[in-house]
Amino acid sequence: MSIADWQEVRAHLVSAASAGHPLTYSELLERLGHRFTRPKMRALCQTLTKVDEDAEASGEPELAVLVVRQSDGLPGQGWWTGSWEKHRFTGDWTGPAARELIDRLQRQAFAYWAER
Repeated sequence: MSIADWQEVRAHLVSAASAGHPLTYSELLERLGHRFTRPKMRALCQTLTKVDEDAEASGEPELAVLVVRQSDGLPGQGWWTGSWEKHRFTGDWTGPAARELIDRLQRQAFAYWAER
C-alpha cells in the first residue's frame, strides 16, 4: 500500500480512533506494509496533513494527532509545527502542557469515532 494514499491512511486512523488508542509511526507504517525509516516517516507526515485537511473540511476531529512516537506517546515535530496555526501552542512539545493538549485532542477523536 502506498504511504501517499491518504484515504488508506485515514481508514487506519479511523479504526484506531474507534478502538480508542493511538498508533506509533512504526505501527502505522507496518499496517501500510512498510518498515520504519525516517524517509518513510516524513512521507507519512505529508499524507497525515492531507488526512487532517479532509477531516477539517468534513467537520470531523483531526486524526494525525493519533500518530505518536513510541518513546513518549506524543506526536513528532512535524505535527507540532504543522498544527501551530490551529492550536496556538507555544509550550514545550514534550512537557505536561503538550501531554494535556494531545490527550484532549485524542479524546475528541476517540469520542467522535466511537459513536460511528
